[in-house]
Amino acid sequence: MVDPTLYTAFLLAGFALCVTPGPDMMFIVAMGGRGGPTAGVMAALGVASAMLVHAVAAALGLSALFTALPTLYHVLRWAGAAYLLYLAVKAFRDRSTPADEGTPRGPGMRRAFWQGAITNLLNPKVILFNVAFLPQFVDPSLGHVPGQLLVLGGTLVVLGLLTDGLIGLVSGRLAGLLRRSKRVNRWMNIASGTVFTGLAVRLVVASPK
Repeated sequence: MVDPTLYTAFLLAGFALCVTPGPDMMFIVAMGGRGGPTAGVMAALGVASAMLVHAVAAALGLSALFTALPTLYHVLRWAGAAYLLYLAVKAFRDRSTPADEGTPRGPGMRRAFWQGAITNLLNPKVILFNVAFLPQFVDPSLGHVPGQLLVLGGTLVVLGLLTDGLIGLVSGRLAGLLRRSKRVNRWMNIASGTVFTGLAVRLVVASPK
């Protein structure tokens, strides 16, 4: 269904993108810092699930609506920024103490998953990225263009999940060791809130192009 040469190039480009620090990676690190390795991995799963939704939307041509309707882009951008600020406020206000075994009391598994998914879904830059990036590796002469886009998008989801899941696990374990101190625990929450705030500001000031 896909051109082998183009697919190989896509794998290399996709891997490079996944290991390059970006908003999703920063968010997952912050979630791992707040909730430990489980929260970090679940946040990565949430981001991957949202990326799969983006991939399906791109295959169906729905993502192109954001290039034709700038207002929709801005509405989603502000909604995403507001949600990130909401998470930042929760992190700044978190006064919980470390659990007896040193595990942080951050967001639970289900909440971490949905926070990762919603944050990614409300980022219109991800949608525009799929519109611009995936078609470069499609060969129209092979036909089944939506199928090719879906294969490419699904591959990117798997690459991202493997990378982000590992990052969420490692960051969560490191945070679990650091959070044995109540003072460090508080500073970790402040650091997480700062990351969420920075991502919100980035989403507001970033140009759609």
